Amino acid sequence: MCGILGLLLSDSGRDAASEICEGLSLLQHRGQDACGIVTCGHKGRFYQCKANGMVRDVFDDISISRLAGEMGIGHVRYPTAGSSNHAEAQPFYVNSPYGIVLAHNGNLIQSDSLLQFMDAVAHRHINTSSDSELLLNIFADNLQQTGKFRINEDDIFTAIGKLMKQCKGAYACVAMLAGFGIIAFRDPNGIRPVGMASRKTSCEKWDYVIASESIVADAGGFSDWEDVKPGEAVIITRTGVSKKCVAEPATFAPDIFEYVYFARPDSVLDGVSVYRSRMAMGDALAEEVRKVLMTKGLTVDVVIPVPDTSRVAALNLAQRLQLPYREGFIKNRYVGRTFIMPGQQMRRKNVRKKLNAMALEFSGKNVLLVDDSIVRGTTSKEIIQMAKDVGAKKVIVASCAPPIRHSNVYGIDMPSRTELVAYGRTTEEIAAAIGADLVIFQTLPDLVASVRQLNPSIETFDCSVFTGEYVTGGVDEAYLTHIESLRADHIKSRLVEGHNEAKGSKETAFRGRAPAIGSSGPVNGADDSVGLHNTWHVS
Repeated sequence: MCGILGLLLSDSGRDAASEICEGLSLLQHRGQDACGIVTCGHKGRFYQCKANGMVRDVFDDISISRLAGEMGIGHVRYPTAGSSNHAEAQPFYVNSPYGIVLAHNGNLIQSDSLLQFMDAVAHRHINTSSDSELLLNIFADNLQQTGKFRINEDDIFTAIGKLMKQCKGAYACVAMLAGFGIIAFRDPNGIRPVGMASRKTSCEKWDYVIASESIVADAGGFSDWEDVKPGEAVIITRTGVSKKCVAEPATFAPDIFEYVYFARPDSVLDGVSVYRSRMAMGDALAEEVRKVLMTKGLTVDVVIPVPDTSRVAALNLAQRLQLPYREGFIKNRYVGRTFIMPGQQMRRKNVRKKLNAMALEFSGKNVLLVDDSIVRGTTSKEIIQMAKDVGAKKVIVASCAPPIRHSNVYGIDMPSRTELVAYGRTTEEIAAAIGADLVIFQTLPDLVASVRQLNPSIETFDCSVFTGEYVTGGVDEAYLTHIESLRADHIKSRLVEGHNEAKGSKETAFRGRAPAIGSSGPVNGADDSVGLHNTWHVS
């Protein structure tokens, strides 16, 4: 899962970088592995800063000051497959044709055939295992085929339309052409979110922002948020905005897990308030909990949310059931999210560093813990044990989402099916696996209804992690086995170890030498990116 952002300012005398950095910090929840910004300045020159790490760690006043230009794009990343080295931090760059940078959220499901096409037909080198770089080069190759010295908007729309015929999967993208403008486009099924907004300046001109979530526009003083439609491309230049649907009609199916977990509650995606959808999930889950507790002859003394995403749903559930709502877990906000941490062992170690259970709210009580979802079960198991350690009599877990039994192939890091606690298990077996006295899951119809009631025009959602049905087609057992081999925890651990070893070797090789500021390739001792000089940690 990733976050993307693009910004174009009407005033050529202002730099966009600081505002892009602020916007990326609002999207930090979408990826904490790496981040990057590329801006475009005088005469179409690109300026880049990207590295592994969070926004606050990668960008400081010095690095921001070096990112000149009134337009730029940014990215926060969490890898769904492949490695975690600096080379895969986005945005990606190609110099031909015209100079293009691109940032992407999603995942392509036929990367192997596209790589073969790049090699045998387009004769373009792909330097990383990221399908974002692949998307960029497909776009660049389509533009190259115009053979023009200067392209126009129709050429760009045609190139993106061809890309959408070539690429299958989920992709929300923002791109920038040197000296031309910024571009956004979204896959024909609209699986991943992206939208745009505008802001009138004191000079009666317009600034424009493109982002994964509307919160970026709200915080920046932009208005008139519009979601990019499925199969639509948007081109923004200093002279205006052009939009065109460039793909054949397809089933609109935004990923329902955005509303369950990923998106910020203060965002609105495809006309649906994430906050309101979670309220509705809590109401629906309350009725399911009431029914199951009555059947089991159990009672509950208190409702406690698992911070942070489940708070909204838990409060509504407690109100509907007329039960006390309490904050039983205190969170250390300076520890990262465990769900998107690479490696099972790292997640397990960080749960108790991240949360502390208050005995006052647990001791001697039958507790109903409300969580947004149960994925691997690692976090749930630790949290349940923490509740019991401080004296809870019974721990019942209610999940706002149905059991997750299938891989996500559209850009969420849900790895091997065998690493999912619900895979091949009944509800009772899941409860035993995580140490709960009872587990109650939201039903899929109730989950869908909770979101759809806020925008009835959305007839279908991507619910593949619950159903195993993939809206794009083209996902078979061979593909699932292949992608699981890339995402499994033990594979990621090896990749991280290998990267750390390589990093150590490089640091040794360049110890005592100043980085070569004029160089942009791996030999500069500071970074693994190719094509643009990277200002990260250059003094």
